[in-house]
Amino acid sequence: MKITKKDFEQMQQKYDQEIRKGKPGRGPKRDVDNQTKWIFFDRETLEEVLSKAGKDPKKSGIKFFFTEYTEETARAFYPENPEEYIGRLSLVMEPVDDSEGNLEGDEGDYYNRGETCPPKCE
Repeated sequence: MKITKKDFEQMQQKYDQEIRKGKPGRGPKRDVDNQTKWIFFDRETLEEVLSKAGKDPKKSGIKFFFTEYTEETARAFYPENPEEYIGRLSLVMEPVDDSEGNLEGDEGDYYNRGETCPPKCE
């Protein structure tokens, strides 16, 4: 699922302030002390992200960012149970074309909403 740059930046800032510094993620009622074990993205999403990257297989690909769901993004992406996601680790993907030695994405396209365990473990 494509997300806005604003959502990405909010999620990245929350991650930088908590998990990246070795602190637990902060949920609405408790700290998240059982973080995500894995994140699954379906092939369709991965292919969509890759289709927006450059064509050279050696110089293009996907940049993955560690982020954390904020209250706002959890409510927007998971309205049925946002409390389960607030403070949880997440990955945001950005297509990249590094043909000119620049690992910054050109489009500002960000993708998120992989399935995480927990809370969605089989």
